[in-house]
Amino acid sequence: MVSVIGLSMSSASAAGALAIGKCGAYGQAFDYAKPEAAVAAARKQCKGECSTVTMRRSCVALSIDMKNPCGAYGQAVAPRISSALNAATKFCYQYGGKECVIRAWACDARG
Repeated sequence: MVSVIGLSMSSASAAGALAIGKCGAYGQAFDYAKPEAAVAAARKQCKGECSTVTMRRSCVALSIDMKNPCGAYGQAVAPRISSALNAATKFCYQYGGKECVIRAWACDARG
């Protein structure tokens, strides 16, 4: 139950990642030189089996259902934090969330 808004990216900008696990687990990393390093750092913070979303010159957000943290969630990557927050919350509700709230967010140096 994951949706992501993708962006075109420049290889010269800072990289970031959000790792997402079960029941609200997450890890985040931003302003890394390479996407691989950001992914590794985010996964290190996340408990259990985690998927990752990467970003460059943008923001990422994770919303979970506080009524059932192990249930619905939404994630989004967007050029501005407000867009990422709104989209992540919308996806959480779209996938069945009842009380969706932002659990984590991050922007790289240029997002």
